Amino acid sequence: MEKQEQINIDDSIIMQLRDINHIMRALYEGKGSQKRILIILYEHQGTMTQKELTKQLNIQPGSVSEVIAKLEHNGFIIRKPSQIDGRTMSIELTQEGMVVAYEAKKQRQKRHQEMFSCLTQSQKEEFISLLEIINCDWKKKYSNAKK
Repeated sequence: MEKQEQINIDDSIIMQLRDINHIMRALYEGKGSQKRILIILYEHQGTMTQKELTKQLNIQPGSVSEVIAKLEHNGFIIRKPSQIDGRTMSIELTQEGMVVAYEAKKQRQKRHQEMFSCLTQSQKEEFISLLEIINCDWKKKYSNAKK
C-alpha cells in the first residue's frame, strides 16, 4: 500500500469516527445528565455516596451537586449523611426514582440494540476486538491529552 493510500484510509477512519461521535452525542445522555445519574444509581442497588457518583461520572463535584439538587427537587432521590463516612452524602433512589431509572435503563438498552442491529454477531465481536486494540494503544500514546 502506498503512503498516500494509507493517509486517505486513516483520514477516512477519522471521519467515520467523528460522524459516529456526533450521532452518539445526539442520542446519548450527557456525562452528568439526570437520566445517566438515575441509571448509575439503579445499577448500584439504588444507593451510593455522592463522592462515588462524582468519581464514576468523571465530572466536577459542583456539577454533580447541581443535578442531584434537581433530582431531589423532582422527588427521584433523597440525600442522607452516609452511614459509612459522615463527611459525605449518600444518594438514594426514591420509589418514583426507581421507576424512572428502570425506564431510562430499558430505553438505553433498546437504543444500544438498535444502534448495532446492522451488524451480525460475528461482526460485533470483530468490531469490539478492533476497538479494544485501538483503545489500548491510544491510552498509551495519548494518556496526557485529556489533562
